[in-house]
Amino acid sequence: MAATRYRKFLQLIEQWPLDSSKKGRDLGMHIREMVAIGFKQGPATQINERKCDEMYEALQKMNTDYYRNKYPRLYQSSATGATLEECKIVTSKDSKEIKNLK
Repeated sequence: MAATRYRKFLQLIEQWPLDSSKKGRDLGMHIREMVAIGFKQGPATQINERKCDEMYEALQKMNTDYYRNKYPRLYQSSATGATLEECKIVTSKDSKEIKNLK
């Protein structure tokens, strides 16, 4: 059964986008690393099937924007009042490096 779960995780990480502007902080890269650690022996790895299934379902819902689609936003704003583009700029690696230079 671990082989089936391993293949499902591999398909999930193939679909998960990588954000080059967040090197060292990218969720997609972290998930890839955790899958490599969790399946050290590939499909032959002994795993906790229930925990593995729960983790897969949670990641799959994130990947498919399940909750974003289930609960659409009424307004295009945030608590800070910043736009999506402004938030992306502030959280980018380049912005962090500039703040560290000051």
